[in-house]
Amino acid sequence: MIKSFEQLKDMLKCVQDKRKVAVAPAQDLHTLEAVVHAVRNGLISAILIGNEPEIKEILQELDVVGLEELKIIHEDDPTICVQKAADLARAGEVACIMKGKIETGQMMKVLVNRESGILKNDTMSLLAFMESPYYHKVFAITDVGLLIHPTKEQKKAAICNAVSAFHTLGIKKPKVAVLAAVEKVNPKMKETVEAEEIKAEGMDGCIIEGPISFDLAMDPESAKIKAFESPVAGDADILVVPDIVSGNIAAKTITTIGGGRTGGVVLGGQVPVLLVSRSATADDKYMSIVLAALIGNNN
Repeated sequence: MIKSFEQLKDMLKCVQDKRKVAVAPAQDLHTLEAVVHAVRNGLISAILIGNEPEIKEILQELDVVGLEELKIIHEDDPTICVQKAADLARAGEVACIMKGKIETGQMMKVLVNRESGILKNDTMSLLAFMESPYYHKVFAITDVGLLIHPTKEQKKAAICNAVSAFHTLGIKKPKVAVLAAVEKVNPKMKETVEAEEIKAEGMDGCIIEGPISFDLAMDPESAKIKAFESPVAGDADILVVPDIVSGNIAAKTITTIGGGRTGGVVLGGQVPVLLVSRSATADDKYMSIVLAALIGNNN
């Protein structure tokens, strides 16, 4: 069990060889702030791919002098920057790739190219790790940013991506809750039908429950009141949402008014990818780097 984000930071500190992060294009103040913070804390090293004069100007603004853990590769074209990051990932030279000053769609187009990208599985998914003061351990929600209306097969692929990440973090048999509004199958509610089928089909390396409501997945008292018996009830590690809207709302509710913290990574590639929004807090970006570096160790 991973009880907190601080435990994840400690796990990364214990890794003997620092995980290397490729940032592309790197000339973005908010991105470099998070990267430099992680480097100064001894957690990672970084390859900064982009316009070298602009990168150096930002580093000077951040009062960065003589950090050997930062290497700069000059390239003006944003698409080529991402391609160089992908090349480094395929060569095994970086543990993860972080989005810099480029549109997400433009970046992902390069990364999912079947010939020159980093696509490993048919489906890439965004997994948001969450820490809440009202829950006893770190959990995760999928998908909150890539799969708009996932099919059943895409949900299964997202579960596979998430379970693999939890295995890398040392959770041998994560508990997966396939969420719906109710815990009983209703033919008029596609989410309940698919949840039942996913549970019936099963998956190695995890315990799947569904359909199951959010309260039953996260609150053992609710499970007792409703007499819902399952090893997942009140102890879920991974929450599988019906669509991107519900996932986005759930994650932002937890962080905005629920006192939670988050860090997200895109899985399904040869290395994790960080698509961190510029509006994300510094802590969110920092934790995304920590998580991607940890998962990238064995992804």
